[in-house]
Amino acid sequence: MPHITVLDQSTINKIAAGEVIERPSSVVKELLENAIDAQATAVTVEIRDGGISYIRVTDNGCGIPKEEVPLAFLRHSTSKIKSVEDLFTVSSLGFRGEALSSIASVAQVELITKTSEQLSGTRYQIEGGVERSYEEVGAPDGTTFLVRNLFYNTPARQKFLKTAQTEGSHVAALVEKIAMSHPDISIRFIQNNQNRLHTSGNHNLKDIIYTVFGREIAANLLPVESEQEVLQVHGFAGKPVIARSNRSFENYYINGRYVKSGLIGKAIEDAYKPYMMQHKYPFVLLHISIEPEYLDVNVHPTKMELRFRNGEQVYQMLFQAISQALSHKELIPQVDLVKREEEKALEEARRERLIRSHLR
Repeated sequence: MPHITVLDQSTINKIAAGEVIERPSSVVKELLENAIDAQATAVTVEIRDGGISYIRVTDNGCGIPKEEVPLAFLRHSTSKIKSVEDLFTVSSLGFRGEALSSIASVAQVELITKTSEQLSGTRYQIEGGVERSYEEVGAPDGTTFLVRNLFYNTPARQKFLKTAQTEGSHVAALVEKIAMSHPDISIRFIQNNQNRLHTSGNHNLKDIIYTVFGREIAANLLPVESEQEVLQVHGFAGKPVIARSNRSFENYYINGRYVKSGLIGKAIEDAYKPYMMQHKYPFVLLHISIEPEYLDVNVHPTKMELRFRNGEQVYQMLFQAISQALSHKELIPQVDLVKREEEKALEEARRERLIRSHLR
């Protein structure tokens, strides 16, 4: 019978990394969410080779104090929660304290950070979970993460990565979704030295929709606004004319977090049923605010899934908000009875003239 052994810390970190870091887009998601939680108003994301060889995320947020930099890379170290009770009122995007340790265990990471209170910045390098350097440098306020050679020390994981083009498209899609979740933050995305996206951070959601999806989508939107006791919704619902054959245009955010929810998806699609052809799916971009105590976001390591304390109530509120937007007069055919009567009288007069001309 095999003996039970306690795994070493390096192996533990790599197992944890497997749960949180699946591909380059997972790294970008964690770092971009950390930048948002750090109150950044501008963030730049740059990747090369689909993010496999190079990822850089730079923000102008609050930075990390020098003495706390090494702590940030320890498992379950976080500034987002203090106790188990805080899990039930999580309002930040990240809180598990696993992201940085997971990234550092499977990549070569360099961090440059400075707080506004400090005169100089800190440069910290860690590779495969092992600290390489820790020194003072000149730096602007904020934080820059450089992540190189993802999965360089776990070749089995590296084999499961797709081509650089495919991985890059996953990163691009993720950056677009996060940009749409925070119209108050200017987000720039550079891929292989080319600008792919640059949002203004001017709070205007429609401007971001135009930037990401183009003119046709932006021209066919109906505003959704609903404020109820538990749930507030604002955003846009697309007219049925811009429906698609898949759900990729169903974008919704709960308390600023991009998620997938069968309950919310059903509420959206049920509201559209009277207006939509079969096997067609709507465009929606909705920002949903729910009191944190009505949510459980601690369901999955990637934080892409959540549970609702009162799912039926959430379904009904969202269904009503979208139904109300879709009952817009533009979607209901208007029949002008007076105009129809005039057209009928003119047609009758035309026929009468024709008959008279034949009788002559």
